[in-house]
Amino acid sequence: MSNADRTPITGPIPIYVETIPSGVALDMEALTRLVVADVIDALLRPEDTSLWDQLHALAEEPAATDTRLPHEELVEQLVEATSSKVPLYGAKALELAQRLARAAGVKPVPQQLRRAS
Repeated sequence: MSNADRTPITGPIPIYVETIPSGVALDMEALTRLVVADVIDALLRPEDTSLWDQLHALAEEPAATDTRLPHEELVEQLVEATSSKVPLYGAKALELAQRLARAAGVKPVPQQLRRAS
């Protein structure tokens, strides 16, 4: 499997497996889009504007260390409101495991290749 293989593990959230020198990187752009949409939806709830109000209160406070706690509280509340799971149905979980095993297999690092030649 090459780093250029852009065939995703399909599902509601496509997962692209990319090889990197020390292992693999999972590209889940669709999950990022889902999370961003969840955050926007949480901020724009007409029936409960508390998250929007907290965001604006943070924006109005001067950037100081005492704003970290309200910032962290808002982060926690937004995390609770967003998606974090990537479902894989049927054999897709096995397909991902096989792709990861191939991509993460032991490979010589570039320095080792130069020494061997």
